[in-house]
Amino acid sequence: MKPSPPPTVLVFAGSDPTGGAGATADALTLASLGCHPAIVVTVVTAQDTIGIKQFNYVETELVIAQARAVLEDMPVAAFKVGMLGSSAIATVVAGVVEDYPDIPLIVDPILRSGRGDVLADDMLAGALRSLIIPQATLITPNSLEARALAPGGDTLDACAQELLSLGSDYVLITGTHENSPQVIHRLYHSMRLLETYVFERLPGSYHGSGCTLASACAASLAHGLDPVNAVSESLQYTWGTLKHGFRPGMGQQLPNRLYWARETDESDEKKEG
Repeated sequence: MKPSPPPTVLVFAGSDPTGGAGATADALTLASLGCHPAIVVTVVTAQDTIGIKQFNYVETELVIAQARAVLEDMPVAAFKVGMLGSSAIATVVAGVVEDYPDIPLIVDPILRSGRGDVLADDMLAGALRSLIIPQATLITPNSLEARALAPGGDTLDACAQELLSLGSDYVLITGTHENSPQVIHRLYHSMRLLETYVFERLPGSYHGSGCTLASACAASLAHGLDPVNAVSESLQYTWGTLKHGFRPGMGQQLPNRLYWARETDESDEKKEG
């Protein structure tokens, strides 16, 4: 008897020719965690591991056509939203996912690159707040994104409360950008702080860590985990990809989403030896 097919996760993301972030990062993460990635490209970028050189939005009609082609052909277990770039694309993506309210929606609200390059038009934050976040099962902003999306909050706790009030079921604010000896991530639900996760701060900077985390959460939810366990396991996996990261270019390190496969190979070689 054939095994069950892997759950499909439909991703809305920008391209990244380095493979460090965006659609390729999502696909690698999802495949690593036993899911089938279906990718809707929203933005085409020219970037390296140092920063963004140029990007162009995909026509909204083509974004819709890509998504509908997948949704009318195969069952989807989770949605993951990454770089949208413009309020127009956010509007059409919101319209697509609105038709599937029972499918978990994980949102990585990308507004800038890790270096600080602007990756969104002036109206995207508002579109995320009014159209995307109200439908989200989980959003995973870093602390800078949380402050930008919740300008009324004077603390990260207050930002989380504001984002929850917009309609997201869970909010995970990551702490990589904070000036703290350790990295502290905070998960909120039902208008309160639910869990705090503390990790060793690794040296250097990484390109695509946010994409990796959000896609790992999508994979875990697609496999049927509850949100709290999905977040916990995804944070552990993401930290492992960073610990085993590598620097193929002249800029940031990249997460090694398949680090576990190399560890397995090395373990098998030791047993054979």
